[in-house]
Amino acid sequence: MSVANPYQQYQQNAVQSAEPGELVVMLYDGLVRFLKLAVKSLEENDKEAANTALIKSQDIVGYLNETLDRRFEISSNLASLYNFMSRQLVSANIKKEIKLVEEVLGLAQELRDTWRQASQLAKTQG
Repeated sequence: MSVANPYQQYQQNAVQSAEPGELVVMLYDGLVRFLKLAVKSLEENDKEAANTALIKSQDIVGYLNETLDRRFEISSNLASLYNFMSRQLVSANIKKEIKLVEEVLGLAQELRDTWRQASQLAKTQG
């Protein structure tokens, strides 16, 4: 049996062994990466690559929204934000507007940084 790509194996192990807060940060890292790729692709007028990156971004935002624990009040606020981000991404993909992608990118980076801090705080406080 052949060994899988070592980098893919590392990524799979990292996801499987991550704490819930770390998984959310990983999702945001992926979202930021795809949004930056979408911006770059739009700047280069590569509509196919931009479309792919924007769809992957939408998938991540959709997953974040679907997995919210609705028992908490903050989930309602995050759901509204995710719905806004999703609408902006659809619009950005239709119109091929970098500005809309950059707006979502800014939100995604802020959310990622907040989750990263919360995850680190949770680790230090046990």
